[in-house]
Amino acid sequence: MRNHEVLTNHPLLDAQGRLIEPGWSRSMLQSYNRRQIRAPKLRIKEWDYYLVLNQDFGAAFTVADNGYMGLISVSLINLKEGREHTESVITPFPLGRLHLPTTSEHGNIMYKNKRVQILFSLTEGKRHIYCKFKDFYQSKELTADIILEQPPMDSMVIATPWAEKDTAFYYNQKTNCMPASGTIYFDNRRLSFNPQTDFGTLDWGRGVWTYDNRWYWGSGNGIVRGKRFGFNIGYGFGDTNAATENALFYDGKIHKLDDVTFHIPADSYLKPWKFTSSDGRFEMEFVPIIDRAANMKVLFISSDQHQVFGRMNGKAVLDDGTILELKDFLCFAEDVHNKY
Repeated sequence: MRNHEVLTNHPLLDAQGRLIEPGWSRSMLQSYNRRQIRAPKLRIKEWDYYLVLNQDFGAAFTVADNGYMGLISVSLINLKEGREHTESVITPFPLGRLHLPTTSEHGNIMYKNKRVQILFSLTEGKRHIYCKFKDFYQSKELTADIILEQPPMDSMVIATPWAEKDTAFYYNQKTNCMPASGTIYFDNRRLSFNPQTDFGTLDWGRGVWTYDNRWYWGSGNGIVRGKRFGFNIGYGFGDTNAATENALFYDGKIHKLDDVTFHIPADSYLKPWKFTSSDGRFEMEFVPIIDRAANMKVLFISSDQHQVFGRMNGKAVLDDGTILELKDFLCFAEDVHNKY
């Protein structure tokens, strides 16, 4: 059944390390347990990624344990001037020692060395991001102290298998539309977020991936008709016959979409894109502002990333047929090809 919804609580994996019930859900009904994985520790991938935006700037914070490599990464994005800077600290072979929580619903993440300190903490209804990054750019320090409010609301959770390897899976949650407050200090500037207009997104992922994958992902948050609106769109890896991750969020409720296709210009990521949907419920034009590009290759590991920030114009249709018009709606869409 296409877009199969998981409705009951149960373990994510069976005794052989295979997904019990591929599909999507509105919350984390399936429970992830690293000890149930039947794959080498080097193949396990776990991360928490936060993106916080307002109309002029944004920041992204990543803590990832990719088995052979740990990654602590921070990006500062200047949308007004069309530039960004990303700084990362890489640790060899963490193999679970970062102790990332088994659920997004409780547990803290903390990493500290001589250069960077980062903390993701969770209390009832709030997520706290704290970061101090020495020599972030041009010998200047970046400090961030941000609160994301998380009132009761739906999220997009999906359990995706791979057809070619039965112990490969991806368990992922996208939480959109979290009102953001707090500040970032950098280069003698104080950058502030307003919870009435600015929002954060959490990308929480755990799984075992195959070696070569290319994916497309897009996400945005804002206010439409006086209510919180967001979207999550994506495809490209794993076996999505059970469900897609495409969804709209409006006033705390999820509205499930079928397939969405990214139409990216072949000669430049900074030319206008188009998005079309098989059900006609997400039809958009996308005008890029900045391409946060990164390309890395070391031995058998490579990563070619294009996270493009810009503005959407078009229509999104809710489950009841209500048409929402988006105009200059801030968001991002990305094209990433990893071999790792």
